[in-house]
Amino acid sequence: MSGGRLRLGVNIDHVATIRNARGGVHPDPLRAAQLAAAAGADGITAHLREDRRHISDTDITRLSEEINLPLNLEMAATEEMLAIALRHKPHACCLVPEKREERTTEGGLDVAGGHNHLAPFVARLSEAGSRVSLFIEASPAQLEAARKIGAPVVELHTGAYCDAFAEGRTDAAARELERLRQAAAFGAELGLEVHAGHGLTFDTVKPVAAFPELAELNIGHFLVGEAIFTGLDAAIRQMRILMDEARAEGHA
Repeated sequence: MSGGRLRLGVNIDHVATIRNARGGVHPDPLRAAQLAAAAGADGITAHLREDRRHISDTDITRLSEEINLPLNLEMAATEEMLAIALRHKPHACCLVPEKREERTTEGGLDVAGGHNHLAPFVARLSEAGSRVSLFIEASPAQLEAARKIGAPVVELHTGAYCDAFAEGRTDAAARELERLRQAAAFGAELGLEVHAGHGLTFDTVKPVAAFPELAELNIGHFLVGEAIFTGLDAAIRQMRILMDEARAEGHA
């Protein structure tokens, strides 16, 4: 990536979280995906968890069949999730760590330590035609392991940077941002397509979006939360504006 247009993947998990809090069918994640498409999203991300706490199997079926944007299925590296992915053959599959007790994804995959477990998943998903990405920390060792395992894409975990920023830890945020910048550059040097995501907001997106090596950002929870106040369309359009400004300005 050389500083061109940065793709925006909109994660709709927490539309389903709100629906599931009461049961029934509202709000509908498919409708959210359609609104995201109209607002300028380049793809839709959905995480089908083992405990089905938000996105459901039916949601994945409907999204696969009824949206015109690429679907990025976030999934744990388990046989159950592999079978679902091979059945639906989404455009992309992002392998993520998953623990039942976590509120949201905590940290990245240990690709370096989990090579033997992860390699068959990367191979089978790739053979089925899905673009495989690995959700990792901004670590040279993890980037090198991702390349060796044969994954064409990595997604850098931006959570530590966003948390430090939100807590007012300015120096820590700057360090985490620099770590992300170096990882994006190193990943591109290795020939990987580099994405980023987790916890990004209007206040934190521009410094990350400015990294010329990044091809895609995946953002969800903040956009769904902001939609309560401004609407999903307006939230996505504003995020798109900030991302484009960052690229045009060389914001850092």
